[in-house]
Amino acid sequence: MRVAIARTMPNFSMDVYADGLVAGLKTVRPDWDIIELKPLPLDRRSSSLKLRIQKYYERFWHFPRLVQRQKVDLVHIIDHSEAHIAHWLRRVARPTVVTCHDLINFYYRDNLQGSVTLPLISHGTWLYSVRSMRQADRIVTVSTMTAKDTTQILGIAPDRIAVVPNAVEAIFQPLPEIEAQTVRQSQEMSPDTLCLLNVGANHPRKNVSILLEVIRILRQKDLPIQLWKVGADFTAEQKQFIQTHQLVTSVRYLGTPDKSGLVRIYNAADLLVAPSLHEGFGMTILEAMACGTPVITSNVSAMPEVAGEAAVLVDPRDAEAIAQAVVQLHKDPVYYQALVKKGLERVQAFTWEKTAEQIADVYETLLKKI
Repeated sequence: MRVAIARTMPNFSMDVYADGLVAGLKTVRPDWDIIELKPLPLDRRSSSLKLRIQKYYERFWHFPRLVQRQKVDLVHIIDHSEAHIAHWLRRVARPTVVTCHDLINFYYRDNLQGSVTLPLISHGTWLYSVRSMRQADRIVTVSTMTAKDTTQILGIAPDRIAVVPNAVEAIFQPLPEIEAQTVRQSQEMSPDTLCLLNVGANHPRKNVSILLEVIRILRQKDLPIQLWKVGADFTAEQKQFIQTHQLVTSVRYLGTPDKSGLVRIYNAADLLVAPSLHEGFGMTILEAMACGTPVITSNVSAMPEVAGEAAVLVDPRDAEAIAQAVVQLHKDPVYYQALVKKGLERVQAFTWEKTAEQIADVYETLLKKI
């Protein structure tokens, strides 16, 4: 079988997905010919009018035509934001699969604010692309939650959807204790300080502000505590909260480290707290578990199906409940170690080989029916 993987312009999350999927497919189907197609790597965040016109030309004309011309058995578009390519493939009757990672923008219209120069235009093109998934032969969603959204919002029949979860990269693993201690020492953290970690963006749905309220509560309980934020920085409003409630010494922004640096940070932290209100999957949950770091996460959206019974699930809007979960894990080392063990066991189900095997089955089933 000859399969074309239609990638996106440089995008960290989509690159991780595409790299993992391709590597997995080459492992589980070594006799297949897997070709990767990439659009020109233009900066999608640039404010240059000329560059933005080039970007739209590349995404909506040049690259789709390139994909259309390929002599392959099947095309897999790895991001729902590029599903408009399915229109082009429909014209040449090319079997098409699209991966849908989430439909969050339908729930949070401000999700694009601050990430693009012209959010109205970007939202319009996003809608066009996402609705084009109806033209695909099969949809792969990364969670049951996203599958339900795909049916309810886009009207795509459940029998055209396959749920295939993401996987965690092998680089995320427990490290020697000395490496974790080196990171903590670099942040001038005392050995008895409990370190909470949050990784990712800072859109409203990420609910980062609740973490600052949790830190305020824990400070009042005289718990030696520190919050590390990795990824997007705190907002101006959040920084004001930190100042007003005198949390400066208890909150640190660690920037955007490379992957190996992120692994060290996961290992150095005591807990990952991921209180999102909505996620298509929840990759940081698996990354933390793979590093032996217990997780406290939301009891809503896709987080419970990713975490299973290997994390503490809480109401993401209840700061007191989150704080209580932190205190419980801090005071009960047996419970803490039980979660470490459950997390390490849980991530064994999420490998790129297993993901690729399920997606290969989707390809084969589709081609048998055509």
